[in-house]
Amino acid sequence: HLILATALTVKREEPEYKTVVVSRDINMRVIADALGLDTDDYINSRVIEDRNEIYEGFAKLLVDEELINQFYVGDDIYLDEDVYSEQGISLYPHQFLMLVSSSNEKKTALARFTDYTQPLRHIRDMNTAISWGVLPRNKEQSFAFDLLFDDDIPLVSLIGKAGSGKTLMAIAAGLEQSVGTKDEKYRRIIISRPVQPLGKDIGFLPGTMEDKMLPWLKPIQDNVRHIMGDDRTMLAAYVEKGKIEIEALTYIRGRSISNSFLIIDEAQNLTAHEVKTIITRVGENTKIVLTGDIEQIDNVYTNETSNGLTYAVEKFKESELAGHITFRKGERSKLATAAAKLL
Repeated sequence: HLILATALTVKREEPEYKTVVVSRDINMRVIADALGLDTDDYINSRVIEDRNEIYEGFAKLLVDEELINQFYVGDDIYLDEDVYSEQGISLYPHQFLMLVSSSNEKKTALARFTDYTQPLRHIRDMNTAISWGVLPRNKEQSFAFDLLFDDDIPLVSLIGKAGSGKTLMAIAAGLEQSVGTKDEKYRRIIISRPVQPLGKDIGFLPGTMEDKMLPWLKPIQDNVRHIMGDDRTMLAAYVEKGKIEIEALTYIRGRSISNSFLIIDEAQNLTAHEVKTIITRVGENTKIVLTGDIEQIDNVYTNETSNGLTYAVEKFKESELAGHITFRKGERSKLATAAAKLL
């Protein structure tokens, strides 16, 4: 209120100047707007100008039908950089492509782009490779598995609406590579999320740190139990052995996490600084997966263009160490899909 009163005084006493209140606090900007003050967010905190500009990790390309035929028979297919540069198309490492025939739009092929010096890669078939029973239901989920099972990509980001399967895909891939097979790539799977309440907080919670974290980690446990079934003893056994860790992000600073499959759920509620802190904790032979829905942000100090998840996606899109895909289709239920569209 003191800041707003000061701004109103400046606006009244200095009419020849434009007075603008700059704040990350959305609530404060709403009040300022009601008082007739111009407001703005910090420009340097935005990685993009509009949410529609966020890198999706997927693109459609018109190509000759013969090229699609060659791709299906197993020939090495290279893209001409000059052709797409002239068309204003920018392709990034590990971007997924739908090759569409210029003569027959129904003839298509799905591929993964690495760079112009390497041939297009086929999407790996995961329909029989997952022992936990979680199979991809659409092309975006197939793309996600392709990234999640690639040892050369230590950072994977998944953005999608509620019910699109981003968290389930990440947990299934983590379980498969840490506790699901004899040839385990990682010693453990660590699943975490920021402590950010929806609406009003209920206050302090009693008990130990584990007791306090239980309500926050319930959604993660729901996904794990969905994959493992309702056998609570199996989940408890893996937790007891240290193969599965479910914890808060609060005390991650200073840690060095090696030989782990690390999943950060609800990453849209993190700031850019917090995401940097988390990713810099990654040690040798660790894969980190960021999942979230930028349309459901509970942190009043970030928005769709400045949150940590968007920041990581945009900053890493040109890096060969990272891959990203945006989920477009809901798979939880017809009601959840309709709610994500209508509400």
